Amino acid sequence: MIEDRRWKGVYSFEDSPFIMEILTELRDERTGPIPFRKGLVKLGRYMAYELTKTMEVEEVPIKTPLEGTTGVIVRDRRNVVIITVLRAAIPLMEGLIKVLDHARVGIVSASRGKAPKFEIEMKYVKVPQVKPEDTVIIADPMIATGSTLIRVLDEVKKYGKAKRYVIVGVLAAPEGISRIKEAHPDVEMFVAAIDRELNDHGYILPGLGDAGDRAFGAPIKV
Repeated sequence: MIEDRRWKGVYSFEDSPFIMEILTELRDERTGPIPFRKGLVKLGRYMAYELTKTMEVEEVPIKTPLEGTTGVIVRDRRNVVIITVLRAAIPLMEGLIKVLDHARVGIVSASRGKAPKFEIEMKYVKVPQVKPEDTVIIADPMIATGSTLIRVLDEVKKYGKAKRYVIVGVLAAPEGISRIKEAHPDVEMFVAAIDRELNDHGYILPGLGDAGDRAFGAPIKV
């Protein structure tokens, strides 16, 4: 896990060969929906393991069949809210919750409009009450312009003040990170990799395309 020097609290996993191998398969245009979804699940699980390294732990006395000893409880793991940004984040959330199995889950439907305005439409919001001891994790594979996540953070913060706000994604563009950190300086970000830039249509380069379409198939217009 590497903290990027450009922003405080922004981390990538470009030092992990395993994560980079999964990301390579996700980037490959030949990867179909089933292996793409499985890759997102694997990333979610691995990144949740890494995230627990940043959580508060508590030593507890236990007794083995042979003698007494000391064990560890990851206290913060029991106070997590995962916000899933539909639809691409569903497999990522599935991986996260395999490790953060005590988590309460919220669902947000947010879609980004076309360039250059990139207006955000939010049609569905179901968020549980947020408590002061909670770590709120927002799962969204692609952190591109940042517009969607700024809107989601604005909305989620109406449900209570959390201990931590964390974004977990696959790829991020520098432009999006900067915009989010400017609007919400308290948010932390954990992504597999930080890519080069955005193109004129707001897609991350080199990126991996539209994560929702790659995972579930491109919708048809009727």
